[in-house]
Formats: sequence, C-alpha cells, structure tokens
Amino acid sequence: MANIIADNAPAVVFRPGTSDSEIEAAALRAIKRRKQQVLSLQIGIFVAVVALWQLSSNLLWIDPFFYSSPSEIIFRLYDWAVNGTSEGSLWYNLWVTMEEALIGFFCGSITGVIVGVSLGRNRFLSDVLSVYIKAINSIPRVVLAPIFIMILGLGLPSKVALAFIMVFFVVFANAFQGVREADRNMIANARILGASDWQVTRAVIVPSAMSWIFASLHVSFGFAIIGAIVGEFVGARFGIGQLISIAKGTFDAAGMYAAIVLVMIVTLIAEFIMTQIENRLAKWRPQQSLDIQ
Repeated sequence: MANIIADNAPAVVFRPGTSDSEIEAAALRAIKRRKQQVLSLQIGIFVAVVALWQLSSNLLWIDPFFYSSPSEIIFRLYDWAVNGTSEGSLWYNLWVTMEEALIGFFCGSITGVIVGVSLGRNRFLSDVLSVYIKAINSIPRVVLAPIFIMILGLGLPSKVALAFIMVFFVVFANAFQGVREADRNMIANARILGASDWQVTRAVIVPSAMSWIFASLHVSFGFAIIGAIVGEFVGARFGIGQLISIAKGTFDAAGMYAAIVLVMIVTLIAEFIMTQIENRLAKWRPQQSLDIQ
C-alpha cells in the first residue's frame, strides 16, 4: 500500500517494511486528530463571536436596542419555552413552520428528482421545455407568496406551495445535471450487457447522480424553511415567521434574534440527519477525507 495522507497535511513517509495495518492505523489517527482540530476551532470561533457580541452590548459598543445580546436571546428563548409566546406555545408555532417546510421539502425533492432524471434522460423533451423552465426559474420565488396566499388562503397549503417551489428547482437542476454527467462508458457497458432503459436508469444513471442530488438536498431544506417563513410573514396566524413579524412590529430585537436562532438550530439538526442518511445510502463512495497515492 502506498503512502496515506490526510487532506492538506504533510506527506508521511513510512519506513521500509511497514505493514498495511500500521499505515492504516496511522491514517486513522491522522483523521481523528484533524477532526478534533476542526471541532476545536469551530467551538473556539463560536465562543469568541458570542463573547465579543455580549461584551460589545454590555459596553455599548453596539446599540442593544437594535442588536440585542446573547444573554437576552437565551432569556427570551427560555421564556418562550416555559411561558409560551403571544401567539401560543412556542412548540406549536415551531411545529407549524416545520410541518409546512417538511411537506414542501419532501414533495419538492421527490418531484424535482423525478422530473430532473426524466428530462435528463430525454434530450428532445428537455430541449422543448427548457425555455419554459428557465422562464419560471427566473421569477424570484418569494414574490409568489402573495399569489399563493391569494389563491390558497392563509392556511397550510399556501406555505407548502411556496416551500415546494423553493425546493423543486434546486433539486431539479442538480438531478438534471447529475444525469447529464453520468459516465457514458458505464451506460454503454450496461447496454452491451442487455440492460433496458429502465435498468440503465435505475442501476447506472440514478446512482451516478446521487452525489449531485444529495448536494442539493443539503441546501434545499434551508430553502424550504425560507419558503415557510416568508409565507408566514405575508400572512399567517401561527409559525416562527409570524413570531418574527410580531417582534419586528414591536421593535423586539431579542425576539427576532431568538426566532432566527431557533430556526438555525432546527436546520442544523436536519443537516446532521441528512448527512447520516447520505453516508448510509452512499457507502460505495470513496473516502473523501483521505488521499491515497
């Protein structure tokens, strides 16, 4: 086995006769050490930013009326969790937003993958529809919120529709490009072995496009949250977007930042879950954290 080095790390030269197990153990130690360094820096940056923010607010380097402070934000989150908000329970408002985002995310993702793969496999149909797709995609999605609310009302459907639109085009574009980037040699070999169009799509095209699709899913959940919150801004009775809108109307900076922090936490949890699912479904991919030479 040749030398194994971690990304951006100096090459490690092993003595002659070093066994493969020793090289692998050294590589695993290097990976673990690098993960610890990354985690330490991430925590350090977070603590430094929060401490600087708190200090700046306490010393009036920034105006607490506009920028609040971490301690005020934590207190507001605690108060909402224990006593509820002016619009009811915090958890109910959070669930309303998550329900809108999740339905829009799953519907938009599934539809985007199906349409992207289908058009990617059919060049003639994609050429015919490309001008319409580009025209619709050129519309800023957030301006559709008033239209959806006018047509579908203030309830769940209008928020789901906006989240769906926000997710669909991101997933569609990546799935379409992933299909177009599939290895032509693998497709040709599958056809030589007698595979049908469906078998080629299922066994070659879709696995090849998985990296593209998962890359879009990592960012599209955030877009689903944006769609739900923007819809709640325009018109809703409950939801995190409604809490932000009320906090804005009462000049409650701590309330606005508290709602934003809550959304960030939920999105990071969803990102972690999605990463775990991706790692489980894509075990066949080569390890990215090592460079084998």
